[in-house]
Amino acid sequence: MTYSLMTRLAAEFIGTAIMVILGNGAVANVDLAGTKGEHGGWILISLGYGAGVMIPALIFGGISGNHINPAFTLGLATSGLFPWAEVLPYLGAQMLGAFCGQAVVVLIYKPHYDMTTNPEHILGTFSTIDATSSRLNGFFNEFVGTFILIFSALGITKAPFFKNDLGTAHLALGFLVMTLVASLGGPTGPALNPARDLSPRILHALLPLKNKGKSDWRYAWIPVLAPILAGVCAVFTYKHLFM
Repeated sequence: MTYSLMTRLAAEFIGTAIMVILGNGAVANVDLAGTKGEHGGWILISLGYGAGVMIPALIFGGISGNHINPAFTLGLATSGLFPWAEVLPYLGAQMLGAFCGQAVVVLIYKPHYDMTTNPEHILGTFSTIDATSSRLNGFFNEFVGTFILIFSALGITKAPFFKNDLGTAHLALGFLVMTLVASLGGPTGPALNPARDLSPRILHALLPLKNKGKSDWRYAWIPVLAPILAGVCAVFTYKHLFM
C-alpha cells in the first residue's frame, strides 16, 4: 500500500515523539528527584529507549519506513535509497516530533524537575552529555554507536531471513537499541539521532526551569554531526556490500 507524503510525515512526527517520550521519559524517571523510579539504573533507561524505538517501528515501519532519525534519512538519500525531495519534510517532521515529545516529558515530570537541584541531571533528561567532557570521545561514541544502529537496522529489515516477516524484523530493532544503550551508553548517553538530541536541547534552552543550568551548546554539534556522518557511512557500506 502506498501512503501520501502527508501521511508519512504524520507517522514520522508521531513516531519520533513516541521515541522521545518513552526514551527521555525513562531518563527522567531515573534521574529526577522524588520519582518512583529514582536511581532505577541504566537498565531501566535502556529498556525505555529500546521500547521507544520498537513501538514506533511496529506501528509505522510499513507506513513511513519509521526513519524517526535524520541520520537514517540522510544516509538513505545519500546512497540513492530515498528521494532527496522528501528529505527536508522528513527532517522537519522528526525535529518537530522530538520537540513535542520532550514537551510531554516536561509536562509529566514538572514537579520532579522543580525538586531536582542537579543541573546535569535536568539536562540529561533532554539531551546528551559527555561524561568526561571530551568532545573527541563523544564524537567517537556517537559515530560508532550510530554506525552500528543504522548498519544493523538495514541488515535486519533487508535481510532474506526476515523477508516474509518484517514485523519480527521491526521488533528486533527495539532489542538492537536497548543493547546499544546498555553497551555504549556510558560515555555520552548516547543520542544516535540528531533530532533526539537537538530538539530537546532547544526546548531546554527555552524553558524557565528551576536549577536547569546551561544547555551546553559547545558540545551540541557532536550528537548532530557524528550521527549524520555515521549514517551516510553505514548506508553506503551496507548497500555496496550486501544489496
